[in-house]
Amino acid sequence: MVDAAQRLIQQHGYNGFSYDDIAREIAIKKPSIHHHFRTKADLVQTIVRRYADRFATLLRGIDASGEDAPARLARYGALFAATYQQDRRLCVCGILGAEAAALSPALALDVRAFFQLNLDWLASTIGQGQQAGLLRARGSAEEQAYGLLSALEGAMMVGRGVGTDHSPANAGATYVSNMLA
Repeated sequence: MVDAAQRLIQQHGYNGFSYDDIAREIAIKKPSIHHHFRTKADLVQTIVRRYADRFATLLRGIDASGEDAPARLARYGALFAATYQQDRRLCVCGILGAEAAALSPALALDVRAFFQLNLDWLASTIGQGQQAGLLRARGSAEEQAYGLLSALEGAMMVGRGVGTDHSPANAGATYVSNMLA
């Protein structure tokens, strides 16, 4: 049920799916969904928290690789590419961020926390790359982190909008290659 709802969010956004859509997709009755999730916001908050937890685990795995900053940033971009390659799905929090005004305050905070997790990880990784002399950048590591995350999230949306299969990893790779020392 949660997986089906996540796919629907990634394809249609928060306002683009209903409990009816989930029930049809997994062949259950709507009351079964309400039994587990009283409101749509409760369901989506569960999805966002799970998505953020999984993403944090992936980031820890990238860090554990022992690779240099440019290699870790390339692996980071590949996470977005892998998501997009699944029927042009968008990042759960990316699409929800675009709909922030329609979200409950608690859900909006969880989406914001996902982005902050990413920005903190990116700034740290970019900062390490700068200190090692592997990355050069105009502006602070925090500004570069914001730019890279924006490039990746935006590449997914623009790719879907123009109907291309170009991977968001290309946008990330271009951004990182411009920072290489």
